[in-house]
Amino acid sequence: MGDAELSIDDVRHVAKLARLAIPEARLAPLRSELVAILGHIAQLQAVNTDGLEPMAHPLPMSNRLRDDIPGTPISLTDALMNAPRRELDFIAVPKVLGGESA
Repeated sequence: MGDAELSIDDVRHVAKLARLAIPEARLAPLRSELVAILGHIAQLQAVNTDGLEPMAHPLPMSNRLRDDIPGTPISLTDALMNAPRRELDFIAVPKVLGGESA
């Protein structure tokens, strides 16, 4: 993609879609960076990948999974030993439900 194909308005639009508040002074440098990124993507798209199978990782890998055998459970005392905060026999965590903080 050439420099002329990506305007400052395009950068503003991308920032809005990403929900980013970009100061006006940063738009021109970001435009240059986006042009470079899109250029790299264009190079990748130009590579012929016909006949290649998609892969999740460039190296052959296999998971080594052990059998899921239940072991001895840890005691309540051991489970709570390193908790940053406790309330009775529970680990206390900040409230995450609801809207605004109460």
